[in-house]
Amino acid sequence: MRETMNRRTKLTSLQWLVFSLPLLLHLPSSHAGWIDPDTPEEARTVSPLKMVPNLPPKKHHKGDDDDDDDKKKHHRRRTPTQSPTGWPTYQPTDFPTPAPTTTTPAPTSTERVYDLVFSDEFNAPHRTFQDGNDPRWTALEKNDYTNDAQHYYSPNNAFTDTEGNLVIKTEAADTTIVGFNDVKFKKERVKKHFKSAMLQSWNKFCFTGGVMEAEIALPGRHDIGGLWPAFWMLGNLARHTYVGSSEHIWPWSSSVCTEKSKSAQLISACDRVQHYGLHKGVGRGAPEVDVFEVQAGSIKAGKGSFIQMPVGQPFMSSSYQVAPGRLPRPGEGWWPGPGQWYNNLTGGMNTSLNIAFYGTYNHFADDTDPASQDYWGDAISYNRQLDESHFGQFHKYRIEWELPDKKGTKENNYTETFGYLRWFLDDEFVLEVKGEGLNSSGTGAEISSEPMYMLLNTAVSSQWGFPSRCPAMCPCETYDCHGGFQETCGFSEGFCDMMDKPAEYKVNYVRVYQDKKDKKQKVGCSTKERPTRKFIEAHEEKYMQAGDVHPLKPIQNGGGKCTLTPPTNETYPESCGGASHGLCSPKTKPPTCTCIGDWTGPHCLNPMGYDDKVWDPEDSWSDLEFRGPSLKGGMGIVMIVGMLAGILLVAPVVLKRGRRMREGYNSVRSTPEYEQRVVV
Repeated sequence: MRETMNRRTKLTSLQWLVFSLPLLLHLPSSHAGWIDPDTPEEARTVSPLKMVPNLPPKKHHKGDDDDDDDKKKHHRRRTPTQSPTGWPTYQPTDFPTPAPTTTTPAPTSTERVYDLVFSDEFNAPHRTFQDGNDPRWTALEKNDYTNDAQHYYSPNNAFTDTEGNLVIKTEAADTTIVGFNDVKFKKERVKKHFKSAMLQSWNKFCFTGGVMEAEIALPGRHDIGGLWPAFWMLGNLARHTYVGSSEHIWPWSSSVCTEKSKSAQLISACDRVQHYGLHKGVGRGAPEVDVFEVQAGSIKAGKGSFIQMPVGQPFMSSSYQVAPGRLPRPGEGWWPGPGQWYNNLTGGMNTSLNIAFYGTYNHFADDTDPASQDYWGDAISYNRQLDESHFGQFHKYRIEWELPDKKGTKENNYTETFGYLRWFLDDEFVLEVKGEGLNSSGTGAEISSEPMYMLLNTAVSSQWGFPSRCPAMCPCETYDCHGGFQETCGFSEGFCDMMDKPAEYKVNYVRVYQDKKDKKQKVGCSTKERPTRKFIEAHEEKYMQAGDVHPLKPIQNGGGKCTLTPPTNETYPESCGGASHGLCSPKTKPPTCTCIGDWTGPHCLNPMGYDDKVWDPEDSWSDLEFRGPSLKGGMGIVMIVGMLAGILLVAPVVLKRGRRMREGYNSVRSTPEYEQRVVV
């Protein structure tokens, strides 16, 4: 019996050593960078879709997206704190401007090909996304103070199911928080009556230019307003819900020095001194690209708040939010007058310019000169009509992002181009925003060249899909489905009944493609042209909560509790994801997971991810102009031998330390009291 146990222990130790060597030596993974190995081969490349305005979309028949393969696999309104001094013009044109009947010239005769650079198929069930669990995504553990939010973001509300989907669950559940209100600038104890989730790839995966698409089933019901599901991108210099990181950063996309940008844009083209690795004379910011923000409800086109619009609820709003904004500008609810809005906008069938929201006036309480520091941000937005089939069934949402190019290329005789953004739903054209329209506006705004990260979330906000006017005798101060009349009267009819069961936003996959021949298109959150790393490191406090050591935790590789004799070898946390993902090591007490291959996370359920090329590497000795001794000749051999000897001496200590960490030992450190915490 003892001999058998010893043999088993030796075998397990050998297995642990074999599987640990690649991690210790940092050997490359067998898959490329951010590509999920589960992505089908036929999905590894795509071509640009045709931009055909006014083409009726194909009917989506119920059940089209429910086959076995799939199973495996009110507008945004940021309320300003102060009104502008100059009011917009409220004179509308007689009728909406008709959509152009011509299309942008097609690409050259050789069809452009985009190669897969990122994918997440969400096929491994039971994945979690808490900070430090996943290389691609971070699920926030945070109260949301923005946009009159009624929810708390919990990482427990984001997970993968057994059918190969990411699930963002929204529920009517209470969370009491003691924290600092970023908007009111004071500590407060609040109770949020809804719980949801937001996933961000901030400072993990970013890309500049290319194609992004996802297959998504929307939560809730098409005819009941109140949920706010979104799929969007944001420049890496701002971290959403961390309000301090976005002041005078969001949604700037301008590299022109003006009197306004000099005072209102934090990093402007007027800057002539280089700090934090930023380039002088280059304006920076965090523009926003909304693939969709969906509003459900029962108000049809031509009725109520949509009386002047040919698109009603439910709809998806696709938008490019950018600063500086333009003046004069149309008033909300009015069609633009001559010279009030952007040219070179093209909408598809069943779309309309979103006249209910043209952007926000941005004022910040700590600014000393509002007249020069306040600024408009524009929302160039179109609404696209949806129907019942988009809720609970999968549809494909896509954006194509072409970067501006001041120098041009040989193919276009080195002529400056201004880029574009194009949106598609189920491969049907929705909207194009051309950079020429931004350029001709005279504001200095442009199509983004910022590295942008991805966001997936469902919010609950009294600004989105709730009754536009508070019902009679209703205070509309607290929104709680478990309360009495005063707490429930402000919801849309049927909302609380719908929320008796959690609403699930499901994502089958997210994929990003780029043209490898286009040197402007890059993967990385800090590129040579648009670095962000040193700026974020120098202002970390703006990107994290009190009590955090850094904005993001390092990714935990194994260490989750496991069972030596799991009931099955399937992908469960207790089995470390099964034999292809990890091993349950008996060397620790209690037993913990050791990941193998391309898997990581506490229970080896999360696919690895990394940038194939690091454009802005961490500082090294050479950056300090330190030069080590030459390794030429006999002295070099002596030094190499000495280094190897040192490694042999240090290795046992490192392995022992690693064993202690796996057994639960951690260095003791003092941390400040958490400003924000969940009260149990």
